[in-house]
Amino acid sequence: HADDRAPRARVREALEVRCERRIDSDHTVRRLERIVAGTGRAPEFIRCDNGPELTGRHFLAWCIDRKIELLRIQPGRLTQNGRVESFNGWMREECLNVSWFGNLFEARGKIAMWRREYNEERPTAAWDTGRRKNLRAK
Repeated sequence: HADDRAPRARVREALEVRCERRIDSDHTVRRLERIVAGTGRAPEFIRCDNGPELTGRHFLAWCIDRKIELLRIQPGRLTQNGRVESFNGWMREECLNVSWFGNLFEARGKIAMWRREYNEERPTAAWDTGRRKNLRAK
């Protein structure tokens, strides 16, 4: 997800949602390379927490090589990455809490379907707010 400095058109697009048993720095770089190849440009910055996949040498070297600024949030200050936390809340509420995953393959399929719906079928932010209220009322 993008930061306030990013174009508004990109803010609500989930470019990648991975479902793996383990995600390390090397894996993160491979996924980012795929996104960069698909979009045709690297980000100017990445706002992230201090998880091991985002503090590993491979990831840090990748960012330095591409002149990508890292904007780290302070530990425990999730509001500093509000858009990502909002996305995580939507995904949890609409996908993870209402699905049963028998295995990793099944989880990947259901999460990919949810991501497609999130990116392609979701109307404006005003509609999202009303929908969230309706979901909680059920």
